[in-house]
Amino acid sequence: MSKRARQVTAKPVKQASSPAGLLGVGLDNTDGHKRVTTGEQFVLVGGSAETHERMTETTVKTFEELKRRDKHLQSVDPRELAEIIHKSTPR
Repeated sequence: MSKRARQVTAKPVKQASSPAGLLGVGLDNTDGHKRVTTGEQFVLVGGSAETHERMTETTVKTFEELKRRDKHLQSVDPRELAEIIHKSTPR
């Protein structure tokens, strides 16, 4: 083998788990107050006090349900996540 030619061996590429997160955006704010709530896997911004509180409650209940089901945001099926969020939304 010449100095220029080298044997290349393929190494398995480690796939990092894709980051996942939830983003909640409230658009009904009229009082000028800037509301931001963050967590390890979510960010909630904006909204009236009532809307922001609903987004917060929905997010907390969603992560509690994922934990009960022993699932992670990165691996849960989008349809299942939508069902969990719908179920977690206060009426």
